[in-house]
Amino acid sequence: MVKFTLFSISAGIIQVVSFTLMNELLTLPYWPAYLVSLILSIVWNFTFNRRYTFKSAANVPVAMAKLFGFYAVFTPLSTYLGHLADVAEVNEYIILIVTMLSNFVLEFLFSKFVIYKNQENTLAVKEK
Repeated sequence: MVKFTLFSISAGIIQVVSFTLMNELLTLPYWPAYLVSLILSIVWNFTFNRRYTFKSAANVPVAMAKLFGFYAVFTPLSTYLGHLADVAEVNEYIILIVTMLSNFVLEFLFSKFVIYKNQENTLAVKEK
């Protein structure tokens, strides 16, 4: 959990910085800025957590497909709910923080119990 949290913090930094650049400099509406920043953080987080947190030798395309399944539900839902909150004039950074915290908890649980179930700590064995 500690490693996942640390890598998620780094992914969160990527998400916040990219969101802020698109929101403040490019003045994009909430949902495209959120969507692009989310995708950037997903790629970063998946890469490092597979290798260092879960130490998994699981088939990468299969693990990515499972993660894609998670985000096929989470992304449209969080984008739509974030858009509704934005239209209701909730501060976009509050929306971002709430979605990031939800994503953190749900992705950890999904990774631990679905993506890497019975696949943790297999990387070192396979590399020898």
